[in-house]
Amino acid sequence: MAKLIPLVSDTLWHRIETEPKDWESTDPALLSRMLEQLYIIRAFEEKVLELFKAGCIHGPAHASIGQEGGAVAAISTLSSSDKLNATHRAHHQFLSKFLSHKTPKNYDPRSNNFPEDFNEIVYKSLSEIMGLKDGYCGGRGGSMHMRWDEAGVLGTNAIVGGNPPQAVGYALAEKLKKSNQLTVTFFGDGSMQNGAAYEALNLGALYDLPIIFFNENNLYGVSTHVSETTRETRLSARGIGLGIPSLEVDGMDMIAVRKSMEWAKEHIKNNKGPVLIEAQTYRYFHQHGPMKGSAFGYRPKEEEKTWMKKDPYITFPKKLLELQVINNSILDSILNHTKEVVDSAALRLTETETGGSNQLKIKAEMWPSKETVEKGIRGDLSELKNQRFIEKEDIDTNSASEMKFIESIATVQMRAMERDDNVFIMGEDVQHLKGGTVGATKGIIEKFPDRLIGTPIAENGFCGMGLGAAVNGMRPIIEIMYSDFILVAADQLFNQIGKVRHMFGGEYPAPLILRTRAAGGGGYGSQHSMDPSGIFAAYPSWRVVAPSNAFDYIGLFNSAVLCNDPVAIIECQSLYQKTSLVPIDDLDYCIPFGKAKIVSPGNACTLITCANMVDISIEAALETGIEAEIIDLRTVDPLGLDWETIESSVKKTNRLLVVEQTARGHSLGARIVQEAQERLFDWLDHEIIRVSGTNSAPVVSKPLEAAALAGINDVMNGLKHVCAL
Repeated sequence: MAKLIPLVSDTLWHRIETEPKDWESTDPALLSRMLEQLYIIRAFEEKVLELFKAGCIHGPAHASIGQEGGAVAAISTLSSSDKLNATHRAHHQFLSKFLSHKTPKNYDPRSNNFPEDFNEIVYKSLSEIMGLKDGYCGGRGGSMHMRWDEAGVLGTNAIVGGNPPQAVGYALAEKLKKSNQLTVTFFGDGSMQNGAAYEALNLGALYDLPIIFFNENNLYGVSTHVSETTRETRLSARGIGLGIPSLEVDGMDMIAVRKSMEWAKEHIKNNKGPVLIEAQTYRYFHQHGPMKGSAFGYRPKEEEKTWMKKDPYITFPKKLLELQVINNSILDSILNHTKEVVDSAALRLTETETGGSNQLKIKAEMWPSKETVEKGIRGDLSELKNQRFIEKEDIDTNSASEMKFIESIATVQMRAMERDDNVFIMGEDVQHLKGGTVGATKGIIEKFPDRLIGTPIAENGFCGMGLGAAVNGMRPIIEIMYSDFILVAADQLFNQIGKVRHMFGGEYPAPLILRTRAAGGGGYGSQHSMDPSGIFAAYPSWRVVAPSNAFDYIGLFNSAVLCNDPVAIIECQSLYQKTSLVPIDDLDYCIPFGKAKIVSPGNACTLITCANMVDISIEAALETGIEAEIIDLRTVDPLGLDWETIESSVKKTNRLLVVEQTARGHSLGARIVQEAQERLFDWLDHEIIRVSGTNSAPVVSKPLEAAALAGINDVMNGLKHVCAL
């Protein structure tokens, strides 16, 4: 029989419990402030449920009633500049952070007047949850998406597991900026079973980031008990395997939670790296709305009664009375004025129907204008207005030299990092192999070792980390090795990055670059060969560029790295060794987004294309003898297409051919054809022709791959068809 030798981890794993002296040594004014916040949050959520029943809340109302105490205690240890994010059930967290941010120095609810700022916080928070214009996000976020950067809340999140990777990004930004600020991410037991949470934990530990992962284990994900989702229900155990010191704490014991946070902060200060806290808590109501879980049959009433005996709303004031921190008169005063502030906010937003029904309704003037529905999908590019824009024809050939496409990628990234300390690069293998797998980061590790970050194979995690860093003041460049891998990161790229500016009110930038390689034609097979332009185009906040040469790459990249919107740069691998004339000592020029380039004038038809299909289209026109006007789109997202140039050309040629290489199903061409039909119908003498690959994905077999992707013969046939030859 083989010998079994027990293995022991050096990673700390403890349960933290309080003693009487922990309560006795806590500042009475602090305890009173915590009590006041607890009462405000409870009154606020009871009002939310009341408004929900009255039909004044459109969408779900995820109450945190039962869980408020742990959040208040945890946030009582934070400063305004410490960052926080949370999940869809976050009323208690953002309210506590907002109130803490506006709490006057030395404020004591027992003796001071109620701060006027608290009234505005409650009003704006309630407005947001009701979808009204005075909310923090103009009503777009509602209950699940709340953000107020000034208070350190950089966004709550409706996707389970969606927020921890972004919080890791906040913490990474703080580390790169060498600040002393902490990040806390709140997430539930359901999130703990999600791959994004695991990736976030691993990334936080790997990079020694100043972040506390605060897991609110309320036992249920909607109606499924935690024991039905994992064999190890002690969720703090997750940290041990990743080298993260972990604490288990009674989430209903406010002082125990505060002590756990103090321990975590001290550990991070002295030892670096994250801490995981599992707060064992309970939500008294169903997933959303005013009914208890037992009403739906997934948990017993006896369980609910047992947990309600631990309600901090009852136990915390009782303890403060015992300690003589407060008396009954003070308790009544705090309770009354917290209810008054909530009632007052609701009265400002609602009124009763006339005619005797007394039905509550939202005041008409509180709704946001329908005309603002698209405001803030993307920025106005004012950040680029003073940049120097040039074209290849503008450069002095005597001070220019030929540069390979792949060399331009590394060169311009290096230059961007020299100009701006907030620029950093991350991706798989970018720090090794003398420039990553294709040389796109060549030379950077030697000059900027701390800003070239090699990541695990965790695309969803590190794309979320990139978003978090971007909203916290950095300008990340994310490399995804092959474009097909964007689907692994779909939540962070599209649910998160693709919506973040608009859903939080349209004012907050998300300045990041995603570089990715389209490797069609290289024999990499079905899962390494796609062109993702059409997928990015479905999310209009993304700007998408597809350069066809080194000169354009540099100019478009420089615009991208200055842009306050997310930009996807599609790099066609077949262009990597192509050379182009580039200024020797000028790497700071820009090419504007939305400006196409006529690369070959003609009168027979208009051909629009991009990337590697530009040269193929020029060759096809020469082979057929058709004088096509060939336009390199350069910017390919639908909101950024240069319709002015396209329309001017079509008015001259009266024919349009759209050329792509990629598979037909997820291509961008169909979208372009549809809009061109709407815009240009009166000028067309022929149906619009679309050249693309087949419906099949490319495979490894060389002839089958060639058949799957559009090539010169397909373009030649398209030219002949559109010109009726």
